[in-house]
Amino acid sequence: MTTLRKLAALLLCALLAGAAGACADGGGDDTDAAGPVRLLVFGAPEELAAYRTLVDAYGKARPGRPVQLVEASDRKDLIARLATSVAGGAPPELFLMNYRFYGQFAVKDAIEPLDERIAASTVIDPADYYPVAMDAFRWQGRQLCLPQNVSSLAVYYNRTLFEKYGVALPKAGWTWNDLLTTATAMTRDARGGIIRGTESEGAAQRPAVHGVGIEPSIIRLAPFVWSNGGEIVDDPARPTRLTLDGPAAREALKNLVDLRLAYGVVPTDEEVESEDDESRFANGRLAMLLSSRRSTTTFRSITGFEWDVAPLPVYRQQVGVLHSDAYCMTRGGSNKPAAWNFLEYAISAEGQRIIAATGRTVPSHIGVSTSPDFLGPAQPPRSAKVFLDAIPTVRALPAVSTWPEIEDVTGGILENALYRGDRLDDVIRELDEQTRPLFARGEYPQ
Repeated sequence: MTTLRKLAALLLCALLAGAAGACADGGGDDTDAAGPVRLLVFGAPEELAAYRTLVDAYGKARPGRPVQLVEASDRKDLIARLATSVAGGAPPELFLMNYRFYGQFAVKDAIEPLDERIAASTVIDPADYYPVAMDAFRWQGRQLCLPQNVSSLAVYYNRTLFEKYGVALPKAGWTWNDLLTTATAMTRDARGGIIRGTESEGAAQRPAVHGVGIEPSIIRLAPFVWSNGGEIVDDPARPTRLTLDGPAAREALKNLVDLRLAYGVVPTDEEVESEDDESRFANGRLAMLLSSRRSTTTFRSITGFEWDVAPLPVYRQQVGVLHSDAYCMTRGGSNKPAAWNFLEYAISAEGQRIIAATGRTVPSHIGVSTSPDFLGPAQPPRSAKVFLDAIPTVRALPAVSTWPEIEDVTGGILENALYRGDRLDDVIRELDEQTRPLFARGEYPQ
C-alpha cells in the first residue's frame, strides 16, 4: 500500500473508528459481552481443517479475540442455517459463501456493506486483489463481501495411470475432441484393456477405471458453451432466460451428454451414487476429473499415485468459469468490530498465505497467488500455475438472486439427460420452461 494511501486510510480510520470499529487495530476493545465471533462455513473435512488452521493462526496473532468456527454439513445446510438465523435476528457475525449464492441475502439487506471499512483499512488495498473476484461480490454499487479465492475449473488427472497406459498427458491448448480421445483411451477394464462405448458395459464387466468424471450441472456446462462462442443466458447482466437452444450451446450440451450415452467414459448414475467422482478419483478409479481448486485439499491426502492439473479443453477459445468464495459480514451480527478484525486478517496477505498453504485456495490476493506460498513445488499439484493462467479468461455466472434455485432445477434436468438419455430437444425445452419463472422473480446487482 502506498504511503499516501496509508495516510488517507489512517485519517479516515480516525473519523470512523468510534462508529464503525473500522481500524486495523479495532478502534478499541472488541471482545465485549457478545462473545466470540462466529464464522459459518462448510466443506470437506480437509477444507474445514484449513479454516481451523486460519482461526488458530488468528488466535495466536490477535490474542483475546476468539473466533468460533460454525461448521455446516454442506452448502444447503449452510444456506438454511444462515436464512433461519437472519430471520430470527441472531445470525453469525461472518459467513463464507460462493458468489453464486450470496445474492439471495443481498436482496434482503442481510449483508453489511464493507466499503467504509475497506477505505479506512491500512491492511487492505482493493488494487491488491483480482478484479474479477472483487467484482463478483459487488451489489448495487457496494462491496458486500471480500473474496478469499479466485479459482477456476481445471482437469485433475492421475499422472501415474496415464504413464502406466502410455497415454499422452493433458496439456494447454487441447480440444474437446482431445478430451474425448483421452477419456476413451483411459477407460479400462480390470485387466487394463480399453473399453469402447456403452455396449460393452451390459453383460460384460463394467470399467474398472473410467476416463473422466464431470458433474452434470450448468456451472460445468457454461465454460464449454462460452468456449464454443455461445451464451447460456440471453443477457449476462440482466438475464431473463437460458439460451441453450443456440447452436453453440446445443453442441456443447450434446457433447457433454454423449460422454455417457455414446461413449461410456463417465460413470453411470448408480456408480456415482455409490461412490462420488472425487472419491473415485482419489481411489484410482477415475483417470480425470473436472473440478475447482477446492478438491486439492482432499487430493493431497492421496499416497497411492501422483496427480496433477491441466487446463480445460478448448472449443474455439480458452474460457473458464469463476469459482470464488468470500467472507461476508451480516447486518444483524452482534460484534461487528471484532468480526471486521478477523475478516481483515483472513483477507490480508498474511491470512491468505496461511489458507493457501493448506491447498484450499487460489488466493485472490495477487501477490500471494504468485508467491511460493501458492506456487511452491513442495506439495501437489506441480502445475498449480494452470489456475493462475486461467484467471484472465474466467467469466462469472449470472448474478441474479434466484440463481441457487436455477442451479437446483437445471441440475436435475441435466442429470436425467446425462444418465437417462432424455431427448435433447426435450431437455432444452424443459430447462427453458422451468427456469423462466425463476429469472422473472430474480433481482440483480445493478
